[in-house]
Amino acid sequence: MNDLQILLVTAISLGFIHTLLGPDHYLPFIVLSKARRWSLSKTLWITFFGGVGHIAGSVILGITGVALGISVSKLEMIEASRGNLVAWMLIIFGISYTIFGIVKYLRNGHHTHLPKFLLPKSIRKYRHLPTTEIEEAKEDTTRLTPWILFLIFVFGPCEVLIPLLIYPASQHNMYGVFIVSLLFGTATILTMLLTVFIGYQGTSLILFKKSEKYMHMLAGLVILILGIGIRYWGW
Repeated sequence: MNDLQILLVTAISLGFIHTLLGPDHYLPFIVLSKARRWSLSKTLWITFFGGVGHIAGSVILGITGVALGISVSKLEMIEASRGNLVAWMLIIFGISYTIFGIVKYLRNGHHTHLPKFLLPKSIRKYRHLPTTEIEEAKEDTTRLTPWILFLIFVFGPCEVLIPLLIYPASQHNMYGVFIVSLLFGTATILTMLLTVFIGYQGTSLILFKKSEKYMHMLAGLVILILGIGIRYWGW
């Protein structure tokens, strides 16, 4: 087995391992699919495009850096800064979605025992309506959720990919650069799809009926914890 073949096997292995060990690669899709009641096919398509954006960002950075002769240490520094950016994006998104979940919980009448003057005006306006009418009365702005996820994953770094591209690039082997990127990306995306599929099917076996009213809040909190974990705990 020559050096390039070893590198290709390494690319596949690292694509699988780094995805499996990074809960941010799949948990947001699983919890949001439950909160938003996405179908399995829609969840997997959103995951797929998120994975493509995730890989494309690092591949473009890696190939551009190699072409410009930027050192590995500088490229890894750039990837680290992207990691911090994504952590803050997840934190902000998590906080925003948690607040959305709380407002939705109140608006749907789950806290009707609260005094009317303690509820926001927008909630008081719809308080007398049944839940289904409330949903129809207010436009669902969370249709942007898949696009927000995609944007976050575009900025998400693949630190292990950069070193993999250096060897074939140093040998002026563009075929090697291409095939390493392709195999690493394929392994990453397939692992994302597999873990999301298992998570989706697994959570479908759990009876969420009594906790459905909390799902938006729970989804926001999970995303928030992921962001904090990446930023401060090195996830």
